[in-house]
Amino acid sequence: MNRKTRQRLFLEVAKRFFGASEGPREAFGKSNSATFVEGGLQLGVFNADGLTAATQSISFASSLPLSPEDQVYFAVQVKGDIGNLVARLDAMKAMGSGAKTYAGATAPLDEPERQTTANVTYGPANNNVAVYLAGDGRLWLRNKEFWDTLAFDPMLIQPTVEIDSIAVALYPPGNSARRSLLAGEFIGWLGKLVGEQKVHEIAAWQGTTTLPAAMRRMPKEIPVADIEDAVRRLGGHYPKGEVRRLHAALNFLDHKHLVILSGLSGTGKTQLAIKYAMAIHGLALGARDPLLFECAVRPEWTDPTGLTGYVDVLSNRYIVPRFLEAVLTATAQPESPVFVILDEMNLARVEYYLSDVLSCIETQGHLRLHSEDIAYEGTRGVLIPSELKLPHNLFIIGTINVDETTNPVSDKVLDRASVIDMSAVDVPGFLASLEGRYPELKNARAASEAKLIEIHALMQQYGLGFGYRLIEEFVRYHAFDAANLKSAADDVTDQLLVQKVLIKLRGAERQRTLLTSLDKACNGLSHAQAFVRRLLSDLDDFGSFQAMR
Repeated sequence: MNRKTRQRLFLEVAKRFFGASEGPREAFGKSNSATFVEGGLQLGVFNADGLTAATQSISFASSLPLSPEDQVYFAVQVKGDIGNLVARLDAMKAMGSGAKTYAGATAPLDEPERQTTANVTYGPANNNVAVYLAGDGRLWLRNKEFWDTLAFDPMLIQPTVEIDSIAVALYPPGNSARRSLLAGEFIGWLGKLVGEQKVHEIAAWQGTTTLPAAMRRMPKEIPVADIEDAVRRLGGHYPKGEVRRLHAALNFLDHKHLVILSGLSGTGKTQLAIKYAMAIHGLALGARDPLLFECAVRPEWTDPTGLTGYVDVLSNRYIVPRFLEAVLTATAQPESPVFVILDEMNLARVEYYLSDVLSCIETQGHLRLHSEDIAYEGTRGVLIPSELKLPHNLFIIGTINVDETTNPVSDKVLDRASVIDMSAVDVPGFLASLEGRYPELKNARAASEAKLIEIHALMQQYGLGFGYRLIEEFVRYHAFDAANLKSAADDVTDQLLVQKVLIKLRGAERQRTLLTSLDKACNGLSHAQAFVRRLLSDLDDFGSFQAMR
């Protein structure tokens, strides 16, 4: 879809949204697109000739580029304050003799006043009116030349004009690609300026495909060897067949795509989900994936609203959280696989907040969102119906840690998902992979490897091992110290064992053998050995030990 087509569709939808008899007046084009100025936003330059007090409403439409991918299209409507708008237009024409004056002033300005930002020149016609959205949330107008700042007293340019509503649409569409951070911030800025109740996202390009061919293929269409190669290129190290198992578990049924990755913290569960999705979508390292949605589960979730949203009674809009945004995206792009990551999903009771989704997956029924017959306006720019079917191209990957901070996962959940354990950690293989990707870490790897392998082998026997995140940070700490602090390598290892590794230790009499073995392994490392011996003393005195007490 080219830019002119996007503009035309936006203007049509905005006209219907405002219920106006005529379409918004345009300021599209390279020289007339919106630009930020000090203290506000210049919407563009418009032809405002012919407006009279009999005009029922007028809207000014423009666009604003926020990144190479993202464009904001918006239209600002004036309805209730037409009188002030026309009065301002008439005042500018009346001062269009070319004399430099303040709006409404009758005397010529002296030299100091000419140097102020309000020193303006007006024209005798309103066919080129620059319209500004100022920091007071109102429109300021002038019909000749431009302001590069709005940081002056608005009383100098009265009357200003109150806005009734703003219609906003994002391109790429909200249902086909995630908005950038800047786009979200811009919409929030508009809401703070004019009031959130006046800013409305509209779906101007609903159903439009903006995705490349590589993102419009299902995972089962791609050879698993190609997926494994892509994950490796993205920096993933999964030597135990985790990629193959994830691929099979996600795709062996056509109606159910739900997998839980379980294991120790730092074993690469979330990264496996991210890299698998990027591999399926044909993306390179560092690219943004518009069809990947990460949902951080909150401990206070006791019902589905954290996933499926709710009606905000104050704004009478439907709050669309990340999970529901993924469902809407998958619905709008049925040819593309959309991935949702429920990160640390057992921080809350899974069966409490996921029950509705699990039921829909099993029955292939509809997800109930609200009880009204009419659709609500959603906070992502689409209408939210009372119920929505979970699309076949939605893939859900959850991650769980098994420790004292999490909740057990019930059989109801386990029966409906495939669970892949990722507790096994390949320390030598990962270190080789790390050096292969970052040759500058060669010396740091050599300084770390032997002790990491030895300590991990001891701790893993008791379910107290550590993951790839810790290993990489251990090596990178060594590299930083060597480059900047010049400490002895053994001293750095001694510090890191206490700071990063031994801090995980906890247990009772059954782990005495582990502590005595660690005591021997830390021989020559004074801080680490003293730390282990303190835990042994606690075990003797109290019958148990915990490093973080």
